[in-house]
Amino acid sequence: MEQLDLFSQPSAPLSAPTSATPQTPPGAVLDTLASWVEADALRALDLALTRFIAEQGGEADDAVLLAVALTSERNGHGHVCLDLQGVLDDPSALLGQLRDDQAVSTGVRRQLAERLQGLRLSDWVARLARSPAISDRLGAGAGDGSDAGADDGVSPLVLAGTATQPLLYLRRYWQYENLIRDGILGRLVQRLDVDPVHLRLQLDAIFGPAQAEAPMSERVPGRAPDWQRIACALAARSAFFIITGGPGTGKTTTVVRLLALLQGLAADAGASPLRIELAAPTGKAAARLNESIAGQVLSLAGQGVVHERIPTRVQTLHRLLGTLPDSRRFRHHAANPLPADVVVVDEASMVDVEMMARLLQALRPDARLILLGDKDQLSSVEAGAVLGDLCQRAADARYRPAVVDWLQAATGQHVPPALTDAAGTALDQAVVMLRTSHRFSARGGIGALAALVNGMPPGDAQSQIQSQSQTESRNEPGSRIATQRPDRLKAALALFDAEAQRTDGDLGAIALQRLADPADPRFTALIIDGHGADDGYLRLMHTQAPATADPAALDAWARRLLEAQKRFQLLTPLRQGVWGVEGLNQRIIELLRGQGLLGPDAVGPAQPRQWFAGRPVLVTRNEYGLNLMNGDIGLTLNVPAPGDSTGRLQEQASAPVPDRMPAGAESRQMLRVAFPTADGGVRWVLPSRLQSVETVFAMTVHKAQGSEFTHTALILPDRPNPVLTRELLYTAITRARQRFTLLVGSDAVLAEALERRVRRVSGLQQGLC
Repeated sequence: MEQLDLFSQPSAPLSAPTSATPQTPPGAVLDTLASWVEADALRALDLALTRFIAEQGGEADDAVLLAVALTSERNGHGHVCLDLQGVLDDPSALLGQLRDDQAVSTGVRRQLAERLQGLRLSDWVARLARSPAISDRLGAGAGDGSDAGADDGVSPLVLAGTATQPLLYLRRYWQYENLIRDGILGRLVQRLDVDPVHLRLQLDAIFGPAQAEAPMSERVPGRAPDWQRIACALAARSAFFIITGGPGTGKTTTVVRLLALLQGLAADAGASPLRIELAAPTGKAAARLNESIAGQVLSLAGQGVVHERIPTRVQTLHRLLGTLPDSRRFRHHAANPLPADVVVVDEASMVDVEMMARLLQALRPDARLILLGDKDQLSSVEAGAVLGDLCQRAADARYRPAVVDWLQAATGQHVPPALTDAAGTALDQAVVMLRTSHRFSARGGIGALAALVNGMPPGDAQSQIQSQSQTESRNEPGSRIATQRPDRLKAALALFDAEAQRTDGDLGAIALQRLADPADPRFTALIIDGHGADDGYLRLMHTQAPATADPAALDAWARRLLEAQKRFQLLTPLRQGVWGVEGLNQRIIELLRGQGLLGPDAVGPAQPRQWFAGRPVLVTRNEYGLNLMNGDIGLTLNVPAPGDSTGRLQEQASAPVPDRMPAGAESRQMLRVAFPTADGGVRWVLPSRLQSVETVFAMTVHKAQGSEFTHTALILPDRPNPVLTRELLYTAITRARQRFTLLVGSDAVLAEALERRVRRVSGLQQGLC
């Protein structure tokens, strides 16, 4: 079987349109779209696709061409498809990255409104269905892909969805969704019968005996069930399973116990040990999972539980699937599946729709897939929010009565009636949300701030500033749980005020600082304290540098610095401008250079590609030749240069430069970049070999996913920006392990961020929920 090619182009020009609808000359529509590109409302790519459909396909219907442009534009903002009804209901949600010019943005939005004016959904759908550029899967039957056999496989767009929610896709994203949906449904229908009595014995061996459930009349109100135990039990009988939860809720602990349980059940059945693969989206996330898994496995060993069959090696998804040079395809696919019985993927919120499709395509039909992640974090950089889509009902659980009874027998745990539902779907039974944080208290600090940002539904920020509280249902589709909602901005400010008065430090400290701009002395103090404190890596770089070129001493020094670098990290939502990564990194280099904390090479104007001792770098692309993955963080250090007896560097164009310092190397200094390895060692790389890295004194919140830091600071810009959302705030807050600092220039910016939620459009739930 061939690996599905999702990137082929039509082999022949599209046929002429057959629509009898009166047309506006396509040139006029294209001219309007071109003006939107000038206003930064559309990308040049969006216009190029629309122009191709018009000129090569002969499409002249302005409603069709507008839909094509908007579908491409939405895809560029992470949406899998275009929700046609959503466009008509709220066109202001489109074109979210307009130029910061009120007159220009107002003009573009007026033009969009004029083109949509009077357009009815039924008419728009009919005109799209007649277009030769669009395959009509909606009119052909089930828009969820079940009728894909009738698809022509050529048209660049696909009309799918349902009659009440028609969706327009770029073809390959429609195919991705079908691959994901089919891969999940094929696993949800598999019955994995597990005897609850035998399972309880296994669970008791791993978790310890469950506390006996009291009669209903004697149960303590509010006592929560052991969700980790419930997750292991449900996953044991599922070929597809999701464990979601916030930081510190025990996702890694749970999955290690689950793997021990699965291996124990296999051994009891006389089967061979399960072949298990562990993966994560980035190298940094893989390294963190590797550390966590190793520690958890050791703890199981002390309990006498089967542990030697639990792997501790974690790979990136790209490495697991087998990247092919100069290709978006992988070595493993439907015709060459992974030789694995169980695949576990951590930080699944970072997995985009394409990668999830590739993963499911590469699994054997009988292989289990277990996803771990925080459903409330930022979605993937690329299109899709797969974990968020699959976990939209996780807070309500919706376990069927028969499943609840089975859980009672298998775990001794009682699921509250509010979390049961006779109409629960098969997907609902395959998701568990861990609800208790073992890292932070909800009474204050980081835990309370994260809960406040994440746990309340959005509304009108301005009206909420006027009112103290109101009761509203949680803003999740189908949610049945009501929650008391205070004004978010007031509640957040009050929380920071309360934190300033608190003396105990066991809750995770939070602080609020108001800045006029990054030149504010308070910003300077934060940066110097974060990087230049006595235990900061820049200070240690100078005070603890080895006196000799002994490889072991250099490695030990680098490990200490790499660990110290995790103690502080500045995050920002933006890439450009004084409030973005580029401007902040330049400002920080100037500040640290002024304090004498950077190496002697940090002279002259700060440049993005300038190498100097003390420069932290983030790998932005997988470098398999160097064994470095996207997300890996390294430190640039001055080390003794390998040389001959005269001290000359042994660097020749015809010979590779060694990535290890030999014993007895000369004292002449050269720059090397130290990266941590999965086994606790250090990999040394010449800067000249790193072509895809960026300075990360400041990094974007997106880049920080999969990482944690002792002290995390988030700086918000001085003006509102569409990227400022609750998901971004929550992700930044939960990168902090002990301390979080929020830097703001305007309360209005914070208020808007607290009110805006990201809802990426997709059709993945159709046919699953």
